[in-house]
Amino acid sequence: MRLRVLLLSAISIMLLSSPAFGARLQSWRFDPAKNQLDLTTDSGVRPQAFLLNNPTRLVIDLPGTTKLNDTTVRKSFGSAVREIRIGQPDAKTTRMVIELAPGYTVSPENSLVKGDSSSHWIVRFSSIDRATPENTTSSEEKIPIEISNEFTFAGTVPLNKEMSQIYPQVKKLMSRYSFLSPGMFFLDLETGNYLDIYGEKVFPAASTIKYPILIALFQDIDAGKIKLNETLVLRRGLKAEAAGSGVLQFKPVGTKLSVLETATKMITISDNTATNMIIDRLGGKAKLNQRFRSWGLQNTVIRNLLGDFKGTNTTSPKDLARLSVMIDNDKMLSNTSRAKVLGIMRRVQNRRLLPSGLGKGATIAHKTGTLGIILGDAGIVELPTGKRYLAGIFVKRPFGDTRAREFISQVSKLVYGYINQPKLTQSR
Repeated sequence: MRLRVLLLSAISIMLLSSPAFGARLQSWRFDPAKNQLDLTTDSGVRPQAFLLNNPTRLVIDLPGTTKLNDTTVRKSFGSAVREIRIGQPDAKTTRMVIELAPGYTVSPENSLVKGDSSSHWIVRFSSIDRATPENTTSSEEKIPIEISNEFTFAGTVPLNKEMSQIYPQVKKLMSRYSFLSPGMFFLDLETGNYLDIYGEKVFPAASTIKYPILIALFQDIDAGKIKLNETLVLRRGLKAEAAGSGVLQFKPVGTKLSVLETATKMITISDNTATNMIIDRLGGKAKLNQRFRSWGLQNTVIRNLLGDFKGTNTTSPKDLARLSVMIDNDKMLSNTSRAKVLGIMRRVQNRRLLPSGLGKGATIAHKTGTLGIILGDAGIVELPTGKRYLAGIFVKRPFGDTRAREFISQVSKLVYGYINQPKLTQSR
């Protein structure tokens, strides 16, 4: 009897900080429906993995990494995976143990640990088997598991090398703006070169959460579940009545808008009431969160309707870049919906973040997010030459500090200048 299990793909981040700064286990999730474990760290790590038997356990060590808290975590999953444990065998290592139920085993050939970058890892068992006398031993043998050396971001773009020319300049900016706490990920879609500094770090999403909501909406439009000319009705419980929440809060209950008009207001002027109307039409927070997880967005979660001024909704720079690369490569939307989505996102009115660092003639399809303590921006940039790159950046800041805008603008300018160079200059 065989159980098809654990298709784990991997996403991770490069090791951008010096060894003095350890990584931190940012999030992990096991999906019993897929038998898939995803784990993310806030900076790059190089896992080590091995199999033990009696009972069968896959052990994954994350050197130089601390865990989410000081207690050992134990969770049970399904009939074949008895338990997943997370602890620390020493002060500098986080250990994850996947223990199979009695009577089940797995071979090293069917086990793989792989990442799509050095901060997002996925473990794959191509199958879990019933234990037989032929595949059972009495000794506790430690069998190493292969760790893939190749990273393919979101399963789509092979990562090449770090943007080493501008990395020191960005780190210098971070030192100058030491009162800010940033995370960022930029990826040149032509060369695979990237800049990854705490790209997997989880931040309050603010209005950037509207980006994946927009994609979910157009997926349902492609599926025929929703029509762009369908009428939505403003209900009292969906109103976001606060400064900065947009114009629909001033409309009377019962106001009618088309889906397209509502979605456009959600993105271009970042209207919170419009967002809540779209969330409601898509079936609510739980259904959207489930969809985000199915896309591989491990850190993107809606916990409250907009405006979420306490910052409970979360995402990360790399999660939004994953979304962008899947859209860019036609993995999520029809050509018609993709064109509509990018057209809406090019009309975002807030131009003070990533757009302010771009050169003349460049375009950006993006979504910004603003809270007192957070600024964020993410999207797809196209140069006049036709080159394209993905951008995602968040900055935690002292409340209302406008210097965070300056920081984002300067980072954007550095990345744009690097990618706008001829290839030969980039590869030196």
